[in-house]
Amino acid sequence: MGFKPRIAESPSVRLIDLKSKPYFIVASVEVGNTTTKCILTATNLEDGKTRLVTKTVSMTRDVRPPKPGEEIFGRTLNGVELTRQSVAELVRDTLIGAVKQANLDIKEDIHFVVRSTGVVAGFDTPDEVGEFIKALADGCLMAGVPPNRMTPPMGMGNVPEKFRKHTKLEQVVFDGAVASVTPPTGATGVEIVANEMEGELATAGIKEGAKWVDVDFRNPCISIDFGTTLDGRVISPDLPYAKTIGNFCGFAGAIPDAIIKGTGLVDSKKGTALDVADKTSMDALTLKLKGKAIKEYAERIHEYIQIERVPKGRKRYGSVPVNSEAADAIGVVLIGCDVGNNGTDMDKLSEIGAEIYKKHNLKVLFAVIDEVMAKVVQRLVKVAKDEGLVYEDTAIGITGRAGITGNKPRLVLKYLHELGINHNIEENVVFVDDGLARGAAVMARCMNSMGTPFNPLGGHRGGKCILSQRIKMQKK
Repeated sequence: MGFKPRIAESPSVRLIDLKSKPYFIVASVEVGNTTTKCILTATNLEDGKTRLVTKTVSMTRDVRPPKPGEEIFGRTLNGVELTRQSVAELVRDTLIGAVKQANLDIKEDIHFVVRSTGVVAGFDTPDEVGEFIKALADGCLMAGVPPNRMTPPMGMGNVPEKFRKHTKLEQVVFDGAVASVTPPTGATGVEIVANEMEGELATAGIKEGAKWVDVDFRNPCISIDFGTTLDGRVISPDLPYAKTIGNFCGFAGAIPDAIIKGTGLVDSKKGTALDVADKTSMDALTLKLKGKAIKEYAERIHEYIQIERVPKGRKRYGSVPVNSEAADAIGVVLIGCDVGNNGTDMDKLSEIGAEIYKKHNLKVLFAVIDEVMAKVVQRLVKVAKDEGLVYEDTAIGITGRAGITGNKPRLVLKYLHELGINHNIEENVVFVDDGLARGAAVMARCMNSMGTPFNPLGGHRGGKCILSQRIKMQKK
């Protein structure tokens, strides 16, 4: 059965329109294990849609090395050492570069900045990620971002005049819910997974991106972000705010990275699949002839991949620090993806990658990677389903390099269909580029109470805007 995936890609916006229409411009600064990005987006508050302004991408491994006297406070998954100062400088340079590329001015044209990190493997506890976030803030300040562009406004006087008619700040205030989903920390305030903010942004970003392909990705939903590490959420159907009832963690893009390292085409320690990504897919005939071998290799690789509910007592799963006791206490199911025990079998994947490349070619290797990652999606969703977290109208969204490239979207639809997830699979599954950057734009709007009731991101699928319910709830 052939499926046609719905893949959301935002159009760009002209500089002249940015100046003449009510565009709310947000800078998303992301320091990940593999790439560091600054993506500028602009949301037209008249139609509620977010468009791309510009994007700059660099490899995080190129961050400057620590200087004498600097404290190494974290490492990427590939062992690149980071200090607060080096991260701040990386953020500063990346942000300034993106703004210059867009011919904009940081103080005059950038209305909000949201910062996030996927570098969690080098930390011992989720709480330590807070120090990294501070380093990101240092970099933004060094770039010239005013401090009030990174926090919710205290009142209408702090909102730029041209946006005041578009904000609902006098009716509702930001109470921590982003796109009508409350964070899973609950009353405890304890982070249950180190990359919690990435999961929050990815969920919000998929909600926005889905608008471009007419998928109603409101609650209940499942978001899966396949960066180098895995993040995402399972969301309940509650109103007015849904709850986070599941969290994903562990390895994602690190899996194809490990496979590709066996080929010798990339650095054995710092190389990634991005370094040799083959943009041309296999022709249908070759794919059919190699189909049996591709599936067999994928099955061998999956023998080393564990996907399960994170066992109680684990402090780290798939390299990501977790608090399984806190998750259990607040009723959140942690679903993890590991290779061996915190990556101990990654070398096995490299060995299989070497064999595939030697016996076949790079196209076959990437076809195997597509098959492997599509099966990862299926297994993750199956765990959520087995745990009773999937509802009849649950939407599923995928973002991140290891989930939306190549032939993965078609294979994902095929394998989700086999799971019996939704009868109209194409209308309930969406693939979104730059989920974190889109999520940053959504978070910035939520912090400034700039919702669009006529085109809502929050609430239940098929339902109306929840603004009136929020007003009633906050008045209590």
